[in-house]
Amino acid sequence: MNIPAFTVLGGGPTVLMLHGTGGGHLSFAPQVETLASSGYRAVAWDMPGYGRSAPIEPYTFKGLAQGCITLIEALKCGDVVLVGHGMGGMVAQEVIARRPKLVSKLVLCGTSPSFGKPDGDWQREFIAQRRAPLDAGKSMAELAELLVPKLVGPGSLPEGVRLAAHCMSLVPASTYRRALEALMTFDRRANLPQIQVPTLVVAGEHDPNAPPAAMRKMADAIARSTYIQMKGVGHLQNLEAPEDFDGLLLNFLALPRELLH
Repeated sequence: MNIPAFTVLGGGPTVLMLHGTGGGHLSFAPQVETLASSGYRAVAWDMPGYGRSAPIEPYTFKGLAQGCITLIEALKCGDVVLVGHGMGGMVAQEVIARRPKLVSKLVLCGTSPSFGKPDGDWQREFIAQRRAPLDAGKSMAELAELLVPKLVGPGSLPEGVRLAAHCMSLVPASTYRRALEALMTFDRRANLPQIQVPTLVVAGEHDPNAPPAAMRKMADAIARSTYIQMKGVGHLQNLEAPEDFDGLLLNFLALPRELLH
């Protein structure tokens, strides 16, 4: 399998960041800089079909996880800290279910262990809201203008919101549609109790996609998890409040594994 494209900065323990449906490696630009300057090798990938990464066929979580595993093995670092946002958090859960020894710590932000029933009201509305502008002939940049403001909280940093919209505008529409289709198939709820590594679960107070109550429930099912809710922000926590997010991340990374239980 082709190694997905990625950006890397710094040296030290490897932290691999996995973006969501509307993202790309740039979605973690603030974190790459912070981690690299704090003694970590910061890696942010372009999920298959995004950025310079070749698309995969079929577009499934099995295939996306295999792409991530291929990248981890190519980085030759033994194990990594996986940071997954949104759909990237689902890919992270898929990776740890398939190859648990590759992951030393796990950070799940604005994500969930399952998308729910494809015919559920919320799920149908979620998909319809995202497909409708594209079906009407709008571009990904126009979709981003409509969608990103609905995802963020009242305390979000304007520059972060602009970067989020820019990242979304770069996503090929065909990939975005495939990613939405894949989302509907995801369910790793049964694997949560099997996650044995220290896990940080980060929710945004105003996140419409992964509400705090749902994320707390996910954290409760993971034995060695820490749950944190960030105030004033929505779904894009790491871009809406990068300094706060980076502080949480660095604190978690600095703790010895044996203290995290």
